[in-house]
Amino acid sequence: MAQTPEHRRLSEESHREGNWKRWGPYLSERQWGTVREDYSDNGDAWRSFPFAHSHMRTYRWGEDGLMGICDRQARLCFALALWNGHDPILKERLFGLANGEGPHGEDVKEVYWYLDATPTSSYLRALYKYPQRAFPYDELREKNKRPCTEREFEIWETEAFKDDRYFDVYTEYAKRSPEDILIRITVANRGPETARIHVLPTLWFRNTWSWKKKSEKPFIRMLGANTVEASHISLGDYRWILEQEAPLLFTENESNMMALYQVPNARPFVKDAFHRHVVKGEPSAVNPMFEGTKCAAHYVLDVPSGQEIVLRFRLGATLELATSHFDTFEEEMSERRRECDLFYATKCAKNVTEEQRNVIHQAYAGLLWSKQFYHYDVKQWLQGDPAFPPPPPGHARSRNADWGHLFNGDIISMPDKWEYPWYAAWDLAFHMIPMCRIDPVFAKQQLMLFLREWYLRPDGALPAYEWNFSDVNPPVHAWACWRVYKISATRGHRDTLFLERCFQKLLLNFTWWVNRKDARGQHLFGGGFLGMDNIGLFDRSKPLPGGRTLEQADGTAWMAFYCATMLAMSLELARSRPAYEDIASKFFEHFVAIADAMNTLGGSGLWDEQDGFYYDRLRTDNGTVSGDALPLRARSMVGLVPLLAVEILDQDVIVSLPGFRKRMRWFLDNRPELAIHTSYMERRTKDQGEIRLLAIPSKERLIRVLERMLDEREFLSPHGIRSLSRAHLDETFCFFHEGGHVCIRYEAGESTDGMWGGNSNWRGPIWFPLNYLLIEALERYHLFFGDTVQLDFPTGSGNKMNLAQIAAEIARRLGSMFLPDKDGRRPCHGDDELAEKLAADPHWRDLVWFHEYFDGDTGRGLGASHQTGWTALVTRCLNLALRHEREGKIAAVEPKP
Repeated sequence: MAQTPEHRRLSEESHREGNWKRWGPYLSERQWGTVREDYSDNGDAWRSFPFAHSHMRTYRWGEDGLMGICDRQARLCFALALWNGHDPILKERLFGLANGEGPHGEDVKEVYWYLDATPTSSYLRALYKYPQRAFPYDELREKNKRPCTEREFEIWETEAFKDDRYFDVYTEYAKRSPEDILIRITVANRGPETARIHVLPTLWFRNTWSWKKKSEKPFIRMLGANTVEASHISLGDYRWILEQEAPLLFTENESNMMALYQVPNARPFVKDAFHRHVVKGEPSAVNPMFEGTKCAAHYVLDVPSGQEIVLRFRLGATLELATSHFDTFEEEMSERRRECDLFYATKCAKNVTEEQRNVIHQAYAGLLWSKQFYHYDVKQWLQGDPAFPPPPPGHARSRNADWGHLFNGDIISMPDKWEYPWYAAWDLAFHMIPMCRIDPVFAKQQLMLFLREWYLRPDGALPAYEWNFSDVNPPVHAWACWRVYKISATRGHRDTLFLERCFQKLLLNFTWWVNRKDARGQHLFGGGFLGMDNIGLFDRSKPLPGGRTLEQADGTAWMAFYCATMLAMSLELARSRPAYEDIASKFFEHFVAIADAMNTLGGSGLWDEQDGFYYDRLRTDNGTVSGDALPLRARSMVGLVPLLAVEILDQDVIVSLPGFRKRMRWFLDNRPELAIHTSYMERRTKDQGEIRLLAIPSKERLIRVLERMLDEREFLSPHGIRSLSRAHLDETFCFFHEGGHVCIRYEAGESTDGMWGGNSNWRGPIWFPLNYLLIEALERYHLFFGDTVQLDFPTGSGNKMNLAQIAAEIARRLGSMFLPDKDGRRPCHGDDELAEKLAADPHWRDLVWFHEYFDGDTGRGLGASHQTGWTALVTRCLNLALRHEREGKIAAVEPKP
């Protein structure tokens, strides 16, 4: 692999030769409305700390800002503030609707993109489009008071961007060294006439001093007309230098208690001072002594139509106070950007097109910009702070009371820094697959972090997400560890220490699953919610009607998937550590037992011979296997998850482990009833010798499920695999019970009711994480079956493909959502007036959003708009499809309209 300057910086960082990651885009985009900042007695985080408080109330556990950066502990922060002369408030952070304000839950209502980022943050670039008219806060709130059967009302439907009256505000960061950062802000006027904008680059300290008595406070002060000093006891001394002089404003990063609670302020200069000074015209709001813990330079720019103005700054620990530091500014900024391009050129397939390269580049940029400093000490949060009155009695009972051991103070990959500015364990597992391609060290660190003692609960549970750490997400952490282990291998070297460290902690988590989620000890699991929101007929985390229990096809298959992955890991470790042979035998036998439970006809099996599909079964909770068991014949992703649990056992590995081989053979010879419906098959290949397949479905059942999955009338869409069969558009499935009935119907886009959150939908849309796992599973099946299994793609077309070709074609369809068609339209951008602008306007057409999920028919992006966490998997999908095309293994199959 070519060693670019960015590769060298990563090497220096990993060998502790350079602290390149001390500064990065670690500043959150939304700290308000989070559980961490909620000290209410009812757990209503959105009302406890609303957007209206955000510009005048100090945060306890973090900070937020506009296109900002901070150090890795968010002690010193830098971000933008803007004012167009018309807005009611200074634009210091992104605005969006709280969970109860929109038809589909919380939703950011701003227009911005992440354009560039390197793993060490040696170069970062982002774009924010700021209207020249008053920002339509009230209109966005009012017009989104609509039923969830309607689409959300977006900012581009207002007058905000009419006649192109907006500014493009580019923020760029480039590092000369780990502690020497160049900052360039470019303001371009896209409107028809000269327009004024106030630009306030802002430097401030996170408030760490108000919560404890006698805590030392950092300070920021003016050293000269263009120089600011910032000093912190642990971070050290920094200088911020302005190339263009501007009035310097100072205040304290402390709450405006008078405005919030009609309580006198301890000091006269408070958090919202810049808003009051600039927007309200109150010069007395800022400190005339030019000192505090928050500082901004106030530029008033009149930007001619079609022109731009550039502001340049330096932020560093050891800068000399001289303007000559800007002499080589442009050359160094350009060089960092060139190095960024060089780095990503090594991450694309050789036959990549410019459009595909652009998508891959922006996807990686969004993934890296989504890293955030996340701070949450649950015990301290429950108790309250020494310098403040204790929280109300209901606070300690509101949520997470059984996670008092959990202490988070780390840089963590977030799903979306506005919509989900808190980690989600199963999201993060998928983030690390594309992350490993660009920063394998960080990927390993993230996966190990969640297994450490201050994250993993003593009973083995992984923390899910801050709204409910005890919620149950699909157990994909082991798979992520295994895949990162293999992807990060270089020149035949694999990090066995990383694998072993993960494996030991995963044993605790696996045991927690077995003890807590297998109600009858029958190897049939009821995991509950499992991250797929409304995919089921019932809220699977709550008691079911009539005292019944649910045997989940997906919950059980996830555990088989977990088993198979732990088996693969233990076999790998046993090659150099013989003690792991025994545990490999345990996972082999456990997998076979789970697969048998899923496949056994009658009784408790989850296979439905009539439909050729796996279904959840609802069972009378009488504690016996003989109770009535009703299959819930809704064809959804629940029935496809069983395909994921597949592993290939190589003969050379088995031969090298005589203890495992002997136990496996005894088990298969003496317990044949457990393997009767399990795909345990052997075959000899030209290249690999004898190999064995371990899977849930037999070959015949695999083919039957795939025929449904690849049917365009059911799961196969023009852009991937749907989460619910489209057959349920006309064939609504209903279940009648004593208390009434529940139904499930295909919905291609947003959910049309608010059940179980209402801000995401698994009843039709395309979701990247499950699509990606299906792609990998198909590749593993192909490794065993080769060309002996070929299916029509799509079903009934007569176009035969093997399973590897099918995997690549699904990957191509997923990638196609982000690529422009002949008219310049990208399916992910939908079909509204913004889509036209994104297709034709030169200032918009190369910009790509990466949404949380996608319309099952059109590919329109839905949910969180900047979820370049698991949607960054598009990078691997595009590269997989390109590799197959280059090798002549597939030719693109055009989907039916």
